[in-house]
Amino acid sequence: MEKPEIPQKSPIVTEMDAGTYFWCACGKSTNQPYCDGSHNGTSFTPVRVTIEAQKKVAWCTCKHTENQPFCDGSHKDL
Repeated sequence: MEKPEIPQKSPIVTEMDAGTYFWCACGKSTNQPYCDGSHNGTSFTPVRVTIEAQKKVAWCTCKHTENQPFCDGSHKDL
């Protein structure tokens, strides 16, 4: 099983507008935390996220969270 790359060991915390987003699961995207298609040719697929109303979120960028796509603190154990 492939393991994702770890672009950074801390989340990206940002205020998000309502909408649909695609979270990078492979760690290869140059547009973290969002997918840019870099997963092509791997076993990874982006995670589709629908945010219903504006809110602050903590996007996981270590790619090891159990709460995809949001940070659950897993980066502390890497």
